[in-house]
Amino acid sequence: MPLDILQRPRRNRRSENLRRLVRETTLRPEDLIWPLFVHAEKVDRPVDSMPGVSRLSLDSLLAACEQASRLRIPAVAVFPCLAPDLKNDVGSHAFDPANLLFQSVAAIKKRFPDLLVITDVALDPYTSHGHDGLLCSSRASVDNDATVESLCRLAVLEAQSGADLVAPSDMMDGRIAAIRQALDAAGFQETGIMSYAAKYASAYYGPFRDAVGSKIGKDSISKATYQMDPANSREALREVFLDLEEGADIVMVKPAGPYLDVIRSVRDAVDAPLAAYQVSGEFAQIHAAARLGWLDYARVRDESLLAIKRAGADMILTYFAPEVASDL
Repeated sequence: MPLDILQRPRRNRRSENLRRLVRETTLRPEDLIWPLFVHAEKVDRPVDSMPGVSRLSLDSLLAACEQASRLRIPAVAVFPCLAPDLKNDVGSHAFDPANLLFQSVAAIKKRFPDLLVITDVALDPYTSHGHDGLLCSSRASVDNDATVESLCRLAVLEAQSGADLVAPSDMMDGRIAAIRQALDAAGFQETGIMSYAAKYASAYYGPFRDAVGSKIGKDSISKATYQMDPANSREALREVFLDLEEGADIVMVKPAGPYLDVIRSVRDAVDAPLAAYQVSGEFAQIHAAARLGWLDYARVRDESLLAIKRAGADMILTYFAPEVASDL
């Protein structure tokens, strides 16, 4: 005998079209940012820990940007992978006019002027020790203020090469205000800042460091001395508020999937555009489980991104971007 109930939520789930009508969260190609790795070689080199991802030649990078434009992905984030002989303690190649990143950004903007290009502002691709900044003379810590000076120089050079958004990922104190002032003084008032505002000292970054060759060297300094403690959530709001006060145009939470609570907290606290980075470890673990037959690859991939969007992210940096966009 039927139950005598008026409210039956299942009525709105009984067909796909009805589910589409009442769907609260949708994922679009326009929500995605595609991180890309570039190196100076003429051939692509697969990243073993990131299935389907490669360090791209410049020609392949441009082909990827053409694909992004065709799929309505509005932005790419470009990360350089440099030969070890170009790295040193102070990351001086970051300021070389022949810097691979500058050449790549200029080539992208020449070919695809409407595609947004986001550049990383940090020294870890350039330093032999793998840290995001300059080491103190004792080599016992990363020198915050000296690093910020270098980051300002790098941000201006990235803007000169054509970057639409510079993205400080270093987590140094005060760097957003300093970079904003440096960009404005150099005439780049229109160049935006996407701040890695709440970047955690996460174990999920390993495959990325394989891709760019930025693993920590012999120095025993932990990145936990400048990146956030994974145990903290209220601190993320403090970092976000500071970066917005200092001039950030977009704030980011990184990683994304394990920090959905942080994304939601930030979304509830601020009206600013919010990005989330689905990092290399999140990408790799979905691939690994699917290869073992433990998960449905496409469904878990899509659900992971939908969860990030549902938590409050306006945009998602993800290595899944081209394949997801092609399915939407």
